[in-house]
Amino acid sequence: MSEDPAAIVTKLDGALAVIRFNRPLQRNPLSVTTLQELERKLDELAALEEIAAIIFTGTADVFASGANIRELAQLDSASALQFSRLGQRIFQAVADARHLTIAAINGYCMGGALDLALACDIRVASTNAVFAHPGARLGIITGWGGTQRLPRIIGRTRALELFATARRFTSPEALLIGLVTRVEDPVLECAKAKARQPAESSKLIP
Repeated sequence: MSEDPAAIVTKLDGALAVIRFNRPLQRNPLSVTTLQELERKLDELAALEEIAAIIFTGTADVFASGANIRELAQLDSASALQFSRLGQRIFQAVADARHLTIAAINGYCMGGALDLALACDIRVASTNAVFAHPGARLGIITGWGGTQRLPRIIGRTRALELFATARRFTSPEALLIGLVTRVEDPVLECAKAKARQPAESSKLIP
């Protein structure tokens, strides 16, 4: 039996680092293992002075699918708090990074994966991207900062509706409500171009 592929794969492209979630058969879950690997990788990139931007993307038709529901079912109150704080710590590090951070959303972006995208400076999406915070259907709510960041980006009313209904919405609606700034294929190339655009932000690559 072949081994599972690495949870994430990182590729350096000049001053850009591309972090790709790499388990599409499992829908790229943000499991404990994946989050721990992501935290290690972010620490490594933070030490590389030549890296100016980090792009997050997925594989096949999935950006990422959020927390692993099977893992969640095994958590007690103490481990659930620890897991929540792990995600909060990582996503806050993304939000506070000296690098420009871009979510290149190539497909399904669900739950905690949307929280990760919200922590990024810029979000761009492919034409087939799909978004949702499905926790309400499971009797849970995200603990990774999405409840704070989503209202700031799209407004309180829209955010409450999306959290309460758990409905899915597509790239055109994401663009309309201001969740993403561009819809374009191939989305990774779009993200790379964004990172290299001259702009006022000191984070952008000159």
